[in-house]
Amino acid sequence: MKLHIKSILYITLCCLCAQLTYAQEELNVYSARKEALIKPLLDQFATTHNVKVNLVTGKADALIERLSNEGKHSPADVLITVDAGRLHRAKQAELLQPITDASILALAPSQYRDPENVKAEDLSTYENLADSKWKNKICIRSSNNIYNQSLVASLIAHHGIETTQAWANKFIQNFARKPQGGDRDQVKAVAAGQCDIAIVNSYYLGNMMKGSEEEQATAAKVKLFWPNQNDRGTHVNISGIGITKNAKNTDLALKLIKFLYTDESQAWYADVNLEFPVIDGVASNSILENWGAFKADTLNLSQLGELNATAVQVMDKAKWR
Repeated sequence: MKLHIKSILYITLCCLCAQLTYAQEELNVYSARKEALIKPLLDQFATTHNVKVNLVTGKADALIERLSNEGKHSPADVLITVDAGRLHRAKQAELLQPITDASILALAPSQYRDPENVKAEDLSTYENLADSKWKNKICIRSSNNIYNQSLVASLIAHHGIETTQAWANKFIQNFARKPQGGDRDQVKAVAAGQCDIAIVNSYYLGNMMKGSEEEQATAAKVKLFWPNQNDRGTHVNISGIGITKNAKNTDLALKLIKFLYTDESQAWYADVNLEFPVIDGVASNSILENWGAFKADTLNLSQLGELNATAVQVMDKAKWR
């Protein structure tokens, strides 16, 4: 997220909402998170509980398909995703099981179970980005990106389909270029003057701020902005986790979930990947602290998955490519 003329307008929180259990000897984890962003914690978990953790990483959709194909013979105990939408897809495909452990359910807040010519005062809400004053000023990823689909789903949840469709029809008219690239590419485009505003996940900007000299120089040219602070709050997303339907080690899986909810695990993600902890009071990285406090949307994130198909239809109808 950023606020300069180049503004990143939505964030991802590190929330791990799902289920796991104690397996006597081994725990099998399917993870869409990059190995560097999950294995250190899994190694610590394995050492603490004197168990072996087997990790398989890959794209979320590929892992979901693999789980589906493996069926009841799947060795996976846990599925970790990088988006609420994909966790919902796994749930809809009946690849996960419900969590009933009250001590687990109590861990996360209920709503969790992106030369200067734009000024902060010019920016306000996601809805306002459909205003014609932003024509040819906005950079964003393509409509097939799950993060963007979740953002649109949140708008549908708040405003309904018709209002969101009208917004999308106008919003795409303000693109400075054809949607392309990843979040870092949007930040670079703003820094290079190709557009004035970019909608991205904030942790990408944070990682650029502590990256190579070139990335740090690029990040220094933009600023972060938190949208919708005077109404519902900034859109948030999560990294999620769920216990697979045919898990053999549910007790150990639950222990992993509890472990990932500890202050230490949450602080690790904040420090390593600049993601916001979902637990209040957890020590945060200095970059996150310097961004300051913000009001987050309290929409229950299950709706991002439930409304995903509708969001895609809205984006397609608006010709958001």
